[in-house]
Amino acid sequence: MTTTETPAQAAEPLSRLSIERGAAPLRRRRPLWKRWWVWALVIAVIAGTAAVISQRGRPVGVEIGSVVAAYPSQSIAVLNATGRVSAARRASVSSKATGRLEWLGVEEAQHVKEGEIIARVENRDMAASREQAAAGVSAAKANLVQGEAELADADQNLKRSRELLAQNFIAVSAVDTAEARHNKAKASIETLKAQIQVAEANLRAATVAFEQTLIRAPFTGIVLTKSANVGDIVTPFSAAAGTTGAVVTMADMSTLEVEADVSESSIAKITLNQPCELQLDAFPDMRLAGSVSRIVPTVDRSKATLLVKVRFDETDSRVLPDMSAKIAFLSRKLEPAERKPLPAVRPEAIVKRDGKDAVFVVDGATKPAEKTDSGDAKAATSSSTGKVELTPVSVGAKLGDLVRVDGVAPGTRVVISPPEKLLSGATVTAAKK
Repeated sequence: MTTTETPAQAAEPLSRLSIERGAAPLRRRRPLWKRWWVWALVIAVIAGTAAVISQRGRPVGVEIGSVVAAYPSQSIAVLNATGRVSAARRASVSSKATGRLEWLGVEEAQHVKEGEIIARVENRDMAASREQAAAGVSAAKANLVQGEAELADADQNLKRSRELLAQNFIAVSAVDTAEARHNKAKASIETLKAQIQVAEANLRAATVAFEQTLIRAPFTGIVLTKSANVGDIVTPFSAAAGTTGAVVTMADMSTLEVEADVSESSIAKITLNQPCELQLDAFPDMRLAGSVSRIVPTVDRSKATLLVKVRFDETDSRVLPDMSAKIAFLSRKLEPAERKPLPAVRPEAIVKRDGKDAVFVVDGATKPAEKTDSGDAKAATSSSTGKVELTPVSVGAKLGDLVRVDGVAPGTRVVISPPEKLLSGATVTAAKK
């Protein structure tokens, strides 16, 4: 069946396609690349990237320090002082006799025992005098033997004379003569004994004079220096030109101590037997325990100081007289665990990043030392350009002016007071002060 459309029905779809002139026109959306905030974001990203690239490419001048090995004793030290090692028993050994040194049997750093002969002055005349005195003693003793024999003969003669007088065979005068002879012989014995004492005294004097030519060690110790050689004229006073007083200088190494001048305003912090820690400039890594042995009760008015002497509670063969030393007077005795070094750094090197403690570690080799035309090496620069790496650390207690840190080893170079904008991977160089 065929449906027939009327003209009105046919015109209805066409009317729907007509443009309404009174309706509001549709707005076309702008492209994303034409929006202003997109360009602002792009510019900010580019600027930030350029800043990072510029910072990483151009060295930033910073102060560079090092992680050091600090000791816990610094936190309990009530006073620090400097001084020198000295020996309580020290002597300049010389000869009491004047003469030419003909033998020297020691060298520097040689150990000697008390009474050991270390040198000898020419003593042939003294040896002859001693032998002469010894011969005098022998002669006096021989005279005594002869006198005793005469006394024995006089005693027998007196006995016989008395027996004969009892029998009226001799006169009384003969007995008197025999008795006088006996008394004389008896008296001569006392004289001869006195002569022996005189001879022995002369021998002792000669022996003493001979012994004075032998230079002996006054105590057990070590020879520090030699002041004379074989052939030198030695004298006790060395006042004459060309003469020498001391032959050697020696010290008892078991009596070493450290002497330090302490200001009188700080002397109240020091007491007898107060524990101390001793550090030698020659061996910075060696720390020895000590204690205050005595405080000299005399004030140096020119310096307003008192002399404090600290003994070594621990000994080391490397400690020598006249070495420079540092003394830390402690408030208490150190525990064994507190005597080990710990890594520490200046507090300004520690920064907060994301709520955690960290330091900027400088990774860069020190420039090698340059050589001059003469071949001598110049001092190497203390620091060179290098990159930094943000390294997390664990912060501990204060160690004097430093702070203990775990996570970096002693000797590591770090940035001191790093800028806020310093990033990991940036290139830094030591700033000139």
